[in-house]
Amino acid sequence: MYLYGVLADAEGVCDVAIINNYYFGKMKFNDKKPEQKAWAESIRLVFPNQADRGSHVNVSGAAVTKHAEQADNAVKLIEFLSSPFAQNMYASANFEYPVNPEVDWSQEVISWGRFKADTLDLAKVAELSPAAQKLIDRAGWQ
Repeated sequence: MYLYGVLADAEGVCDVAIINNYYFGKMKFNDKKPEQKAWAESIRLVFPNQADRGSHVNVSGAAVTKHAEQADNAVKLIEFLSSPFAQNMYASANFEYPVNPEVDWSQEVISWGRFKADTLDLAKVAELSPAAQKLIDRAGWQ
């Protein structure tokens, strides 16, 4: 889906494409699909709402269920995934802002700059999700 918005923007069909920033990095360095490199070159990343609430940030989480048979191993996996080693590997390969503050940003991510993140409580996001889904359905987005 992200490709269509960027392609439409690159072809002058629209003025704005909404994508996750890591897709921009993936397009910019996609040696298998050079047309995507051209699309990435035709756009610039903008982090919206910097003067007030900040930009939306996708939320990922990890949890261990109460009745997990290998809870200790699950905790070890979560600890590994958030470790500097794993975060560095993931952030470098996927053009992500690392979640671990001990991990340096990749040169590409540094070039995008810092941004103010929206701090909206996830409970409020969950509360508003049904109304947002109605808007999505009414607009015919897939």
